[in-house]
Amino acid sequence: MQDVHDNPTEGRRQFLKCMAWAGAGTLWLMKSGVLHAQPLGDGTAAAAKDASFSFVQISDSHIGFHKAPNMDVAATLRQSLALINAQANRPAFLLHTGDLTHLSRPDEFDTLAGLMQEAHVGHTFYVPGEHDVIGDNGAEFFRRFGERQQAGGWYSFDQGGVHFVGLINVLNLRAGGLGSLGADQLVWLKNDLAGLSSDTPLVVFAHMPLWPLYPAWGWGTDDSAEALSYLRRFGSVSVLNGHIHQIQQKVEGTITFYTARSTAYPQPAPGVGPGPGPLQSVTADALHRYLGIRDVRHVRGADALAVTEEVLS
Repeated sequence: MQDVHDNPTEGRRQFLKCMAWAGAGTLWLMKSGVLHAQPLGDGTAAAAKDASFSFVQISDSHIGFHKAPNMDVAATLRQSLALINAQANRPAFLLHTGDLTHLSRPDEFDTLAGLMQEAHVGHTFYVPGEHDVIGDNGAEFFRRFGERQQAGGWYSFDQGGVHFVGLINVLNLRAGGLGSLGADQLVWLKNDLAGLSSDTPLVVFAHMPLWPLYPAWGWGTDDSAEALSYLRRFGSVSVLNGHIHQIQQKVEGTITFYTARSTAYPQPAPGVGPGPGPLQSVTADALHRYLGIRDVRHVRGADALAVTEEVLS
């Protein structure tokens, strides 16, 4: 396959084709802690033209899943990566917020690793989902995809004046399937943030929600309140997660929470139906409208983050 970055004309043609295929979306501009919506379209590039860098979030690829409504999750992940590669400006890196695989099998991790090589990004950062830690407490995941900064697997890094924190909340799940950070990770988080100015923009990412989105289905993290107490002094905090396979957003002071679509299959809205799981009522021809990626651009000054949601059709 030709690298579109080697041919700007072809790259732009494929980008326009992919955007037409992707359909409508929303550009979210962060202004003083308040989100402002702008429809995707001709103004999107202008709104983000001052971005100092961008990155992309994908989530819940569930390689190894072969049931309704998606019999080929590798293909929809590949389509998601093609959407990333079609961006007019190459992202600095990619975040995968967990459930890379469906059953933590070595062959599933092999397939995922091979597919991710198709992404035209400088680096990919991962955190595990609960489906990535089955049977071995995440040993295979951390061996292949861990950052190895801390024994527990959590880590942080800086990019363009923004501090990024990757948290692990899928080990030692609590009653009802709620996530858990644990005492050691919370101590580390407090220390990691202690030396930062409150003006430093933060992006925190984990697999399970860090707010009680729907605890009855395990959609939350049992001890997240302490983690959030360390974030509240910062003027701009974005918290990204996967797990629920759909867009849900919440603004709480200067903290904005975003959940992400899956690249594999959707789940029902919170509390709709008997419980979470693949939304089998979605037909094959409608599936792509529920799947997608998230493009995030950092803009210095008033507009801290521009968040673009893109679906596959």
